[in-house]
Amino acid sequence: MLKFAYHNLLASTLIPSAIPLEKLKESAEIVKVAHQEILSDRRADILGFYNLPELDTNHITDFIAKQDDKFDTMLVLGIGGSALGNKALYSALKTEGELKKKLFVYDNVDPVFLHETLGSVNLDTTIINIITKSGTTAETMAGYMILVDIIKQKFPSDYQKRIVITTDREKGFLRQVIASEGYASFVVPDNVGGRFSVLTDVGLVSSAFVGMDIAALLQGAASMRNRCQNPDIWDNPAYLNALIHFLYYRMGKNISVMMPYSNALYDFADWYRQLWAESLGKRKDNSGRDIFVGQTPVKALGTTDQHSQVQLYTEGPNDKVFTFLTVENFKHDYTIPNLHPDREEVSYLGGRKLSELLNAERFATEIALSQAKRPNANIVFPVIDEFHLGEFIMLYEIQTVFAGKLLQINPLDQPGVEAGKIATYALMGKAGFDKERSDIEQYKKERGLS
Repeated sequence: MLKFAYHNLLASTLIPSAIPLEKLKESAEIVKVAHQEILSDRRADILGFYNLPELDTNHITDFIAKQDDKFDTMLVLGIGGSALGNKALYSALKTEGELKKKLFVYDNVDPVFLHETLGSVNLDTTIINIITKSGTTAETMAGYMILVDIIKQKFPSDYQKRIVITTDREKGFLRQVIASEGYASFVVPDNVGGRFSVLTDVGLVSSAFVGMDIAALLQGAASMRNRCQNPDIWDNPAYLNALIHFLYYRMGKNISVMMPYSNALYDFADWYRQLWAESLGKRKDNSGRDIFVGQTPVKALGTTDQHSQVQLYTEGPNDKVFTFLTVENFKHDYTIPNLHPDREEVSYLGGRKLSELLNAERFATEIALSQAKRPNANIVFPVIDEFHLGEFIMLYEIQTVFAGKLLQINPLDQPGVEAGKIATYALMGKAGFDKERSDIEQYKKERGLS
């Protein structure tokens, strides 16, 4: 079970300016209201991610079992929620889980990145998985048209078995493509938004392909969901952490730093960054008033960023809340040889485990931040495996939605992202966006860009 060490988020003699226990008790009413709103949304089937632990995955395991053994790589085309969860799970387990197959994710329209990606895979042994609910995401669809064209030309007799599409269950032109081409397909559920979708077909297909135990992922998610059913914040780590972050945000701490002390978990800080930013960064509250809220998520890596960011964190503006991710037991470790027993500069390291040094540095950073009166928490993984990653995913998805309720905003939409999509459609000449093109031309003219 994941451990949530929150003692350095509350007021103490070391951090007297932190949130006092009384403040949490005073928040009982807003916690109760937010909990009731979540229960209401669940009854309305709005928060579908809560029900994913019961997902029937036979369609995924059946698909994997039918694949030719020669396919050893999956290349996912997606962006945002269609990509970050896939990357985070694979990065976490490709070494610790000793996965036998490879995953690549193409999630940016940078042409050099595509060139590098194609240079890294053997297309003869690669399955392409296109993930887009709408089938209109410009970045994903550009990659789709390039990659499918390449696959069709290179493998004209059997290209169908090399292409998978994950999209809306019924709507969108990709469903027509699937029907006409005979591609295998999977579903992006209607009631699970993209950034909450890693435990749907969106993330489970690639995870199962590379050899993860997706049943254990869902079991971990179920364990955390059940743990977070209790409205009492002291028995609900998602509610407790959301409330504390909310209160710190109200105190002017506008930045949330996630700092894994594990390279394997670094991409989960990326996943968190989208989840927290896109869900909580909102201009309007639920009544339509302008409030401009949102805590900026930042990622750092221990120990690497002790030598680049921690100076700012300890002595710069006290406007941040910190969360460490710690691993107690690594599946691979090294003992540091005592090469220079007569030199005190390095002999103290001799005979110690590399993991021991890593976690000592993590604790040292905690001490430094606490002495600088900077609030910090620690989420501890006993080991990195599917069960504990499933726990972590569910923890943060519940925490994010609960924080949205406390902020009185909609944590499930992303109107700011939609505005950028519309401008892209207009710039690229998509039909139906004449007014937007005209507005853009005026924008360019006013700035001397035309």
